[in-house]
Amino acid sequence: MARTGKPSAGLHFTHAIRAVCEDMTRRVELLSHIDMSRVAVGFCQARKRVPHGLQASLTPLRFENGARDSLVRGRRYTCQSIFDPSGREYLYLLNFYLPRFLDHSLGEKLTTIVHELWHISEKFDGDLRRHEGRCYVHGPSQREFDRTASRLAGEWLASEPPTELYAFLRYNFRDLVKHFGQVYGERYPVPKLVAARGPTKEAC
Repeated sequence: MARTGKPSAGLHFTHAIRAVCEDMTRRVELLSHIDMSRVAVGFCQARKRVPHGLQASLTPLRFENGARDSLVRGRRYTCQSIFDPSGREYLYLLNFYLPRFLDHSLGEKLTTIVHELWHISEKFDGDLRRHEGRCYVHGPSQREFDRTASRLAGEWLASEPPTELYAFLRYNFRDLVKHFGQVYGERYPVPKLVAARGPTKEAC
């Protein structure tokens, strides 16, 4: 099973998947607004080893327009912060659900990655990309949102990124463990809403 920590051998999954995300944001113009140094990348253990279900998730760590706090059911809340090793605050948390995410085709994995990155606001302010209408997360058509993600994933592949960068994504989870011995990486607690204190602060 996937583990946290830094064993002497194996695949550091979250480092490897971060490198893919970083390359995507460099090569795909519509993702170039993303600064991966402000995105925490982790993995979660899927409760059941079935192909359907959540593959990955993007959690914004700010509210609408990058606000640090917001009214929720009449009370003002802020989101728990996550920091990188240097103490800089992350704006987003990107999680992958293992082994489920890895038990799909390469194309499906790449589309899933782009799908989550495409949720990041064009302002890169810690908020989601907001579409017009009631379904602001995916817009009026989730199918169209998914088609966009698939197209951008194809655009990235067509740019001929180094094959060794994403070679690990050609394996399913079981074969990945056989090849590398073990799979490990970073894990982050799910951020919670906490009561805000003091005056409202603008996003940095």
